Amino acid sequence: MLTRIDRVLMTAHDAAAVASRWVELLDAQKLREDSVTVLGAKRIVLGIGDAELEILEPTGAGPVARHVAAGGGAFAAGVATRNIHRMRRRFAEAGIVPTQFGQQFFVDGGRIGVPGLNVVVSPHVERPRYGLLTNLYEVTHLTGDPSTAAAAIARIFDLKSRNFVPIHSAAFGYDGVLTLFDPDALHRIETINPFDRTKTMGRYFDRYGPRLYMCYGETDRLPELRDRVKKLAPSDWTGSDSDHNGLFVHPRALGGVMLGVSRDTYAWTWSGRPDRVKSL
Repeated sequence: MLTRIDRVLMTAHDAAAVASRWVELLDAQKLREDSVTVLGAKRIVLGIGDAELEILEPTGAGPVARHVAAGGGAFAAGVATRNIHRMRRRFAEAGIVPTQFGQQFFVDGGRIGVPGLNVVVSPHVERPRYGLLTNLYEVTHLTGDPSTAAAAIARIFDLKSRNFVPIHSAAFGYDGVLTLFDPDALHRIETINPFDRTKTMGRYFDRYGPRLYMCYGETDRLPELRDRVKKLAPSDWTGSDSDHNGLFVHPRALGGVMLGVSRDTYAWTWSGRPDRVKSL
């Protein structure tokens, strides 16, 4: 039922300041500015690759204000469907009443039954590409029980668990599940347990509990992106000139969201189909 990760939503005290950083570092483009009254927020929407980034700034009481008070950053995974009405019926069948604004539906982790996993569902739209990224394909959810979270994601969003891919990283200290929406595409929610609490992700989980942690995108312009980040955020990235496969831009550079970037197709290395990785 889901086609792709088509956006990431984040919260911030100053949406305009955060938007300027994404424009500066990633050549994102400001598309529109409006308000989302039901969330108690004003919103700036950027085009980033062929996806969107929604930056929410609280204007009163509500989930956005609560999220900012709890540290801000990644607020919701934005997924797309070709049949938004069918998705709403599926929510109803599961006893879930979503919050609607425009053609979008917001469901928090409590209603989904997956603590920390807020989701916004939007109609599938084909968009032009903006900036240095090609797309966004992953949002990472931290949990103590990724198997249960993955099962709930499959059930609620009508995904086939046979397409899911287990993931483990000793280097970063986590294991869990990639809930691929389609076996032939990278788009997914990564739900993982940061078992090594001495590492950055584990310390974050100890501090905040279940919640969204970061997002991932692809690029075919990695050297250009790396040069820009080295110049404009020299202390706020991880990578090297000799690594031609990816880098990380730290939350401090982007207003509270960690962004991983991999070169086109390289994420298949850890996504179940390494044969799909194109040679440099």
